[in-house]
Amino acid sequence: MKVLDVLREELLDNLDGPAIAGRVLTWPLPNGIGNRLRAQLLRWCGLHIGAGTTVAGALTITGGRRASHNLHIGRHCFINVGCVFDASARIEIGDGVALGQQVLITTNSHDANHPDRRAGALVPQPIRVGSGAWIAARAVLLPGVAVGDGAVVTAGAVVTRSVPAHTMAGGIPARHIKDLAALRR
Repeated sequence: MKVLDVLREELLDNLDGPAIAGRVLTWPLPNGIGNRLRAQLLRWCGLHIGAGTTVAGALTITGGRRASHNLHIGRHCFINVGCVFDASARIEIGDGVALGQQVLITTNSHDANHPDRRAGALVPQPIRVGSGAWIAARAVLLPGVAVGDGAVVTAGAVVTRSVPAHTMAGGIPARHIKDLAALRR
């Protein structure tokens, strides 16, 4: 009986059908080739991807059985190669967002309050990226943050606090670099 419980937990409780189907259907497409087709195939598998969005490479979606249902990507976005979405909680990406190579958006952290096991129970929190934002290559968005409309997160930044609209943030941890409001059209 124990073996069946483990198999159920490992396989059935964590399988995300739309994410797996999307991965299988888009696997033959080389990175950077068929970006619109890849997005359409992912839509057909049940992922929430807005019209006009392009996806340059395979998406990695983790976070359990319904993770793909927590991922909402707006219209006219560009998702570059190697992006990872831990969608244990809702991830909302607005319209016209650009994600650079290997961006990591993770909605999960651990309860670190127990002295015998600092990586305790999982604590999911949603993430929102506002319309027109640019998250540059290898940036990391941590649980509970919001990146405002038109904001820029620089390459390699680790965002631990929300980034206001029309500002640039970068570094580890990310901090305010400059105001972009004057640059708006």
